[in-house]
Order: sequence, then structure tokens, then C-alpha cells
Amino acid sequence: MTRMRSLIAIATAVGVLTTACSVDSPDPVTVPIARRVEVTTTTARAVTPIPCTPEEAVKSYRPSGSLPTPGNMPAGSYMQEIFEHGKLILGTSADVLQFGARNPIKGGIEGFDVDMAHEVAAAIFGDFDRTTQSRLEFKIINYAQRIPSLRDDSVNMVAHTMTINCTRWTQIAFSSEYYRAGQKILVRQDSKRRAIGELDGDRVCVAKGSTNIEELQKYPKAVPVPVDDLGECLVLFQQGSIAAIIGDDTVLAGFAAQDPYAAVVGEQFTQEPYGLGIKLEHREFVEFVNLVLERMRADGTWDEIYCRWLPDCSKGRAPVAPPAAVYGR
Repeated sequence: MTRMRSLIAIATAVGVLTTACSVDSPDPVTVPIARRVEVTTTTARAVTPIPCTPEEAVKSYRPSGSLPTPGNMPAGSYMQEIFEHGKLILGTSADVLQFGARNPIKGGIEGFDVDMAHEVAAAIFGDFDRTTQSRLEFKIINYAQRIPSLRDDSVNMVAHTMTINCTRWTQIAFSSEYYRAGQKILVRQDSKRRAIGELDGDRVCVAKGSTNIEELQKYPKAVPVPVDDLGECLVLFQQGSIAAIIGDDTVLAGFAAQDPYAAVVGEQFTQEPYGLGIKLEHREFVEFVNLVLERMRADGTWDEIYCRWLPDCSKGRAPVAPPAAVYGR
């Protein structure tokens, strides 16, 4: 068993390094470094942050009008800038299985989050090819880089299992909610710890810049082990240097699928509403994305994406309804 753990850890470590460094895929959309996008729009509607409560955090901007025809974006809009650039620059992960991960065979980045960006790109360009991802340009970022990458214009949008909350609304803007997750813990199958409150003196891996590290601060008996990339937690777990990982259940499910000795345990102890991150100054782009999400909820596209990546579908129907849009900001 020790030898098996060592082999798994080595393989995972190589995978993490490959994800972080590899740019050898012939597919141009998997290049992890994107050039800066200069913001020159003068007609964009800037957004002033407003106070909110946790319940109000999921409120986004109600779109006006209808979706423009793909390839015919409003003059002077941020969508027109993206169209002229020729690609939507997306900040996402490459190591969150089922949401944003590098395909080990094809080399491209794929998952639930990536498919959200597929739909936005298709609405802008019209000629989007899901197979080649010809209208997406990826920038692989970690949790702590999500907000800075939007604020310095390195990316146009972030799709990265990102929780909408009041603090983040003071720094960036969010689409309406597109997925609802919750935090849990991952431990070894034979662990006696079955809930976060039972962690006592245990070393617990958590990602910097995440809501998970904020939550862990409520449990002072646990010993935090912060890392830059959440994928590092699985390596540390398989090496035996930590006892548990705290994270969203979406992420932990992917870890458990890669390690037969791991188990995601307990009930959700938080609610994590995911939104697509957009720079605060681009309200018109937020409204555009919200129209795309409304169309996806209505025509079954959201169900199709859910069933493509998550295992609990039946006859092509998601077991839960997509989160409803909440407006009023």
C-alpha cells in the first residue's frame, strides 16, 4: 500500500507540474499565457459597488433588451472589443476535475466551467467550434490570481469555481449564479474524522485566496496548510503530510475520483454560489452574460452541460434545477 501511495503521489505531482508548465499542445487555445487586453471603451457603464448582505450577494444586473446577433456586438461595448480581439480570454483552472482540467489525451482544457465560457464565446462570435475551442484563449490561474487577473485586464472573464460574495463584489462584478456548491472535507476512508468540527490538531490543506481558507479560520483546533494551487493538496494528501483537505464539494469529488483511499465526508457546511467573474467596469458585459445564462436555463443547455460533466444524471436530465437568476443590484 505504501508503494502504491508513492506511485500515486509521484504521478499526481508530475501532472500538477505538467498542468503548470506544459504548452506543447498543438491546439492554440491551450496556451496558458495570454496577452494583456487594453481597455479603451469609452461607452462602458462603470459600476459602483454597493453594500450587500450574504443573501443579497447573488443579485446581479438585470439585462435590458435581448441578445445581439452573434458577430454583431454593440458598437463601443466590451463585447465588441472581445470580438475584435478574435478570442475570449478566459481565466480558469487546469486541475479541477469536471470543472476545469486538462484532458490528459487531447491536451485541451475542459469541464463545466469551460462549457460556461463556450456558450458566452458562441454568443459573441457565432462561429465557435467546441472541438477546437477556436474562440477561447486560456490563461491558467490559481485561486489567488482570479481577481487580480480581471482587475489588470489579463483576462476578459473568470470561470473558476468562484463563489459570489459581498467582499468580492467590491473588487469585481459577477454574473447571475450558474451553480450552487458547498464546502466539505476530504479524508482517508479509514479516518475517524467525519466533520470539520472534529478536526483537532489535524493538518488541513486549503487554497490561498479561497473562501475555504476563510471558513477554516472558524475552527482553531485545525492546523491550516495553505497552498497556492489546490492541486498541491492532493499531492500532500497522498504523501501523508496532511490529514484532510477542505474545499468545495465539486473540487473534492474530483480528488476522490483520483485516489481510491480518499473519501468526501459529512454534510455541506457552507453554501457556495458560483458566478462568472467580470471586471467591475464592464456592466454591459455582465448583462450580456446574464442573457446567455437565461437562454441556457430555458433551452436545456444548462442541463446538457451538467449531464456532460457530473455523474448523477438520469435520462439526460439534471437532478436539480439550474440556480434561478436573482437581479436587483
